[in-house]
Amino acid sequence: MTSVDFLFTLLGAGALAAAVVPRLVAGRPLSMPLVFLLCGFAVQFLPLPMPQIDPVRDRAMIEHVTEVCVIISLIGAGLALNRPFGRRTWRTSWRLLGITMPLTIAATALAAWALLGWQPAAALLVAAVLAPTDPVLASEVRVGAPTESEHDEDEVRFALTSEAGLNDGLAFPVVMAAIAMAAAGATPVSDWFGRWLLVDVAYKCAVGVLAGLAVGKLLGWLFFHASRHAMRLSEHREGFVALGATFFAYGLTELAHGYGFLAVFVTACRIRAAERAHGYHTVLHDFVEQIERLLTAALLFLLGAFVAQGALTALTWQGVVVALLLLLVVRPLTAWVAQPGSPAGPRERVVTAFFGVRGVGSLFYLAYALGHSGFGVPADALWAVVSMTVVASVVLHGVTASPVISRLDRLRLLQAREKSRGGDGPDEGDIAQERL
Repeated sequence: MTSVDFLFTLLGAGALAAAVVPRLVAGRPLSMPLVFLLCGFAVQFLPLPMPQIDPVRDRAMIEHVTEVCVIISLIGAGLALNRPFGRRTWRTSWRLLGITMPLTIAATALAAWALLGWQPAAALLVAAVLAPTDPVLASEVRVGAPTESEHDEDEVRFALTSEAGLNDGLAFPVVMAAIAMAAAGATPVSDWFGRWLLVDVAYKCAVGVLAGLAVGKLLGWLFFHASRHAMRLSEHREGFVALGATFFAYGLTELAHGYGFLAVFVTACRIRAAERAHGYHTVLHDFVEQIERLLTAALLFLLGAFVAQGALTALTWQGVVVALLLLLVVRPLTAWVAQPGSPAGPRERVVTAFFGVRGVGSLFYLAYALGHSGFGVPADALWAVVSMTVVASVVLHGVTASPVISRLDRLRLLQAREKSRGGDGPDEGDIAQERL
């Protein structure tokens, strides 16, 4: 068997499995990413010509593959959200972004500095890399396909999806701060802090948001309101247009030196707002979801193989503690602290706090940062800590997501039925609006 033949076989089997596995594991304490992670780990021990994965040697490839996966997931998240963008309607999201994310970064950086003895730049980098959440790796905790109703998303799924859509972009300024700190070395903070604040925070975030709004408005007009039938793409119902919107928004923003991740998510939200109840959103979302599923399956398979090949050899017990502290202590506590005043009930706040899934975004940010500076820490040590955190998150959240979210759904249904006793029964919007 040649390696090329094996690669074709593996790609075909993986694509078929990506179609079947989600249906097989539905409702079970198992997730598709976890299945592919375990498969990648197990296949490595078979007498098959598996490629050797070296994130140091293959850093650029890993950066770009994970980059594509992240922006595909961002356009999908933005298209799926039914709730209109606003200060009050998204208040749980703002709390998670404005309180939970900074506290998580600070606590994780402190843990990496104190336990691992890393230099401040490396400690800040690993904290920023692990800051973004990724509900793609636990699909039960994200919203489903777009619908016509603005009120059929429960607070847990909405909060986790919208948080992930925005914090993938908002982690970039902190990653850039770590890069600037590493490049500056022993020079005073004042030498680089002003430029970082002006360029990497203010300018790039503003460009990302404004470009997203502009591209989203343009595409919204093109999709739904263009005067010529041939130009009104919603009439032709072609799903691959979602890829065009994704790459156009991302590439244009990056050319203007803004944050493309922010632009892609904002573009998707703006397209959705152009004609909120149109069925074309479902076409776009379904196409994106299929591409996202294929990429996620491939990346998790490779991550499993990477772990089997010795990715965690450089991991120390201190690195394990940092990873577990983030997942089991830092994220739950900081997200719980952020939520009083949100519309979620007590049980929903606990679940939202717990499911801070770490995933593909963390792999991208680490590959990106290592291509721009050295951090005084061996690259394999950084990869070991980040890989350990992602693997632990896939296992922990993949096993618990289905039973926990299913229980919340049952409780909402029972509560809604109690309130509507004697009437026509609750609809999906009534059930989603129940607070637990």
